[in-house]
Amino acid sequence: MSADQHLWVTWDEYHHLIEKMALQIHESGWKFDRILCLARGGLRPGDMLSRIFNVPLAILSTSSYRAEAGTLQGELDIAKHITSTSGPLRGSVLLVDDLVDSGVTLERVAAHLLEHFPEITAVKSAVIWQKACSVVVPDFVVDFLPTNPWIHQPFEDYDTVEATDLKQRIASRA
Repeated sequence: MSADQHLWVTWDEYHHLIEKMALQIHESGWKFDRILCLARGGLRPGDMLSRIFNVPLAILSTSSYRAEAGTLQGELDIAKHITSTSGPLRGSVLLVDDLVDSGVTLERVAAHLLEHFPEITAVKSAVIWQKACSVVVPDFVVDFLPTNPWIHQPFEDYDTVEATDLKQRIASRA
């Protein structure tokens, strides 16, 4: 694969991109009552945005990339329940994920929210990366990727690490 088919992201770059997302949202002037992050990819951005904007964070687990250490897309699964300590979703909700690839996840989750949570008045979406192949255009996008590269995020290293590997892994860094 060529270099334009891969995007390697460091921790520093990753955090900088989330800060750019927060600034973009802030500068839009849109006010929201809750953040709903899609686990797993949206957990870190959702957490950071929740802290920056001081709004409650809710979590919805979704999964479509499971096989081959998370590199093969399968059928989309949406969890039955949303985790939140601040009651049911209502008002304006910012839906956060790391990226939009095909667009199926954002499209189906947004429809699911409006169908199952009648107290939601608005849903907008925010992602770090939008691939050109997406049929959905999020409301907030930090980086548009015209070549649809595979994104290597810094935490993906743990997709292939097992607990039994940690002792040697920690010792090698000492």
